[in-house]
Amino acid sequence: MKANKLNVIKKTVDVLMTLILLCLMAYQVTGETLHEWFGIGMTVLLIVHHVLNFKWYKSLFKGKYNAYRVVTVTVNTLLLVSIALTALCGMAMSAHAVPFLYGMFPVSFARRFHLAMSFWSFILMGLHLGLHIPAMTAGIKLKAWVSYVFAGAAVIAAGAGFFLFVKNGIPDYIFFRTPFAFLDYDKAPVLVFLENTAILISFAFLGAETASFIKAAQSKGDARKYRTFITVILVLAALLFGAVLIICTGGKTGTSPSWGDPSAQTQPSGDHSTDVKQKTDPANAGDGYILLDGGTFMMGSPDDENWRVGDEKLHEVTVSAFYIDPYETTQKEYARITGNNPGAFKGDDLPVENVTWLDAVYFANAKSRDAGLTPVYTVTENGVEWDRSANGYRLPTEAEWEYACRNGTQTPFNTEKSLDADQANFYGHYPYEIEENYFNDSVLEARPGVYRQTTVKVGSFYKSAWDLYDMHGNVNEWCWDKYGEYDTSQVSDPAGAATGSRHVYRGGCWNDFGKNMRSAYRAAAQTDHKASNLGIRLVRNAAQGDGKVFSEENVITVKTGGRAMIVYFSWGGNTRGVAREIQKQTGADIFEITLVKPYSDDYNTVLMEAQEDQHRQARPQIRDLPESLDGYDTIILGYPNWWASIPMPVASFLESYDLSGKTILPFCSHGGGRFGQSLTAIAKLAPDAVMGEGLSVHYSGGSSLPGDVAEWLGRSGIVK
Repeated sequence: MKANKLNVIKKTVDVLMTLILLCLMAYQVTGETLHEWFGIGMTVLLIVHHVLNFKWYKSLFKGKYNAYRVVTVTVNTLLLVSIALTALCGMAMSAHAVPFLYGMFPVSFARRFHLAMSFWSFILMGLHLGLHIPAMTAGIKLKAWVSYVFAGAAVIAAGAGFFLFVKNGIPDYIFFRTPFAFLDYDKAPVLVFLENTAILISFAFLGAETASFIKAAQSKGDARKYRTFITVILVLAALLFGAVLIICTGGKTGTSPSWGDPSAQTQPSGDHSTDVKQKTDPANAGDGYILLDGGTFMMGSPDDENWRVGDEKLHEVTVSAFYIDPYETTQKEYARITGNNPGAFKGDDLPVENVTWLDAVYFANAKSRDAGLTPVYTVTENGVEWDRSANGYRLPTEAEWEYACRNGTQTPFNTEKSLDADQANFYGHYPYEIEENYFNDSVLEARPGVYRQTTVKVGSFYKSAWDLYDMHGNVNEWCWDKYGEYDTSQVSDPAGAATGSRHVYRGGCWNDFGKNMRSAYRAAAQTDHKASNLGIRLVRNAAQGDGKVFSEENVITVKTGGRAMIVYFSWGGNTRGVAREIQKQTGADIFEITLVKPYSDDYNTVLMEAQEDQHRQARPQIRDLPESLDGYDTIILGYPNWWASIPMPVASFLESYDLSGKTILPFCSHGGGRFGQSLTAIAKLAPDAVMGEGLSVHYSGGSSLPGDVAEWLGRSGIVK
């Protein structure tokens, strides 16, 4: 009787451990707090499990070891070690269940090991369960057809599990390729559990078939050959089914970034090397521009490109031949043509910046007249008309710019490998993919490098395969197109969205992170926006074009009166301090963005949470949102610069209201990156609002904060 009760207790504990393990592997469903408490529960049950099975330890050094016993002891030992390491590393990162143990190991080490060991525990638990299935089912007799049905179902479930194991990127985790798990938080909870169950079944199936294979190998006669043959066939069938699923889904597996298949890259027509450029220039400009033959390429980014944005839809585009300046426009050239130099960083050979889109249009026309060419643009009070037949200088279309930048590549950068700070002028401390490898940059293709905090002389870095400089970095470059979703019906010489309030700029700049330097990355701002990281590169036609394109420019002016509301998100308190200073000087209403599920108070943990939210473009739920903003003309919007952009709670706020016609005055606290790409993020999320001048504050702003705020408010027309 006692033995029966003990067996019931053992089985109950085993079932509970299996269920809790499935919950632990569903982090995106349970969330951080429950995940930690489930981990504590698993640790307690593990201890109980081993106390109940103490006889197993007593028998370890008794009796003979056959193949089955060697395998089971090995799997059980590895399972114990992996679960123990998972628990210890999890406690070292705990913010809820056992916060007093936080930091008992270095957090970066604990995070990487916790991730890897949790998946190893999952795999080994499946094998452990499977190894015991033949013994547990030995007394069950089934009809032959029922056995076949069960075997077929097991093969299908196991094959699906093997497919999901690869598709969900688990190999990257178990082999320490990434310290962070990128999970699909939009996936239905039931689907998360079903997928994890399938993966667990796949390894239980492998364990069961291993046990059957060992048992068959120990039998004699024809039974041995038959059982061995059947076991091998079932395993191969499951693996084959998983492989077929991978092939049928296009081979898109794993979470690691893909650089693409060079053999499959769409190559433009013609040879663009230095030695074979067209020698005759129909415009006879003699300006040193590079001829790029027309061609067809894939514009945008593939779904598996790391840190891609949803507006980068991959589609085929054809562009006609055109001439392009191999350099960004210099301050010397801009001043010679226009008579003034707006650059924030002064130097003849530095790229001109601090120019609006309309400034770039006027400059192109002036340069055309200076060279005796026909100006391309006609500027009216309603907008700008582009005469495609004119031979003068103009802004590149977005398609032309990306075609030139890619120079035949389909990788995130035209260097094919990750861009480093010796190849371009950008925020070199944060190369591509640093976000998910922040605590261990040794796995990066491009290691952290210098951050120059200024523009540099044009042409200071490598020359692309098509003889162009600084297509990545130094300053962003205005394009002709209005910002909007790609019109994939425009496949030949597209000119951008038909309507919109923002214009596109491309290329990244001196204070952008690596992820925003990608060939496909799109930034946008209103016509009158200017910044110290935004400049010009001109092109001109290689042959006469056809037709005219009109860009309507209904610029909404910044409102200087009416009611204002200060809205801010703050984690460490720096942004909160700036917001309170603004309220002190304006008397405006104030609203702090707080979350239904707040971020962790621990710095290392919130780094992980913030970048993961950005990576999946999450929209955290805000607590106690105002019902309406109709009574306010101006939103003074504050946030910390997180990973060169806005925190995702700010995105949640912006998408909660119709901000058409309102003025947004942004302010941010930062550690050196100023606004990063946060302004373009706001511009995309609030396309019908007008963006006023921003204020960037280094950390808390120091003693100069009151004066800096007062000066900024004065320029923006905000009075108490």
